Amino acid sequence: MTGYVRASEIAKLPVVTLGGEDVAQVKDIVFDTARGTVRCFTLSGRGLLSGPLKQDLPWSKVHALGPDAVMIRDENALAEDDQTSKDFTASGGGNVLGARAMTDGGTDLGKIVDVIIEAGRTPAVAGYELEAAGRGRQRVLVPVVKPVAVSGEMVLVPDATGEFTAGDLAGFPEAARGLRTRLEGET
Repeated sequence: MTGYVRASEIAKLPVVTLGGEDVAQVKDIVFDTARGTVRCFTLSGRGLLSGPLKQDLPWSKVHALGPDAVMIRDENALAEDDQTSKDFTASGGGNVLGARAMTDGGTDLGKIVDVIIEAGRTPAVAGYELEAAGRGRQRVLVPVVKPVAVSGEMVLVPDATGEFTAGDLAGFPEAARGLRTRLEGET
């Protein structure tokens, strides 16, 4: 898969081997917010009564991410335990959902309700879907080229970020290009 995808669209996807074996499903996505990358997936079993698995799937072991499944070479891609995600979330990494997106000039852009991922061999956090501040429950997509700071409660972005928004994923690449061009011109 190339292009952009919402993290919520990846959650619940089956994890399938190249041989066609259905081994798990994505439960959560663990982000390295400081680097702007996907760290790993936590997993759950497949089926009605299945719960969380004591394994996770490091992104480096993903063969492909498609619209219908996460592909791995074989079951050896799954970590023996879920220590990768536990270590990372214990050190403060992971969840930005519910955090506020603020510009470094103090403008509240809104509450983060989803993460936009640039899919590919090295997936990156490309932006956020926000419930826009002061606009009811209207949602907008904002690109994030270089966050200034990230905490569990706030993501601080450059002032220009609020000028480059999109209403949907189709318009997101243009907003991302515009922000990148603007920030490169400011340096």
